[in-house]
Amino acid sequence: MNSYEVLRRPVITEKSTMLAEGGQYVFEVARRANKVEIRRAVEEIFRVHVRAVNVVRVEGKLKRMGKTRGLTASWKKAIVSLQQGDRIELFEGV
Repeated sequence: MNSYEVLRRPVITEKSTMLAEGGQYVFEVARRANKVEIRRAVEEIFRVHVRAVNVVRVEGKLKRMGKTRGLTASWKKAIVSLQQGDRIELFEGV
């Protein structure tokens, strides 16, 4: 899998911006990606050193529009911890 296929998009929420101040960044990743592939993709794309990768599977939620019910898509997110002094410029000023 290509590095740009592994990392789908950054997750920018209030909690993730607070984590970014401590050197942890949150990404939506491909559902088939594992920790080793995520680590390699982040190091290759952003030229940083990854200390740890935590992965969470987010299940879809039940949503309703009138009488019809459906599920939002399930997805996978990764919380990437960087070594001391490394930063990802993409998240600066958000």
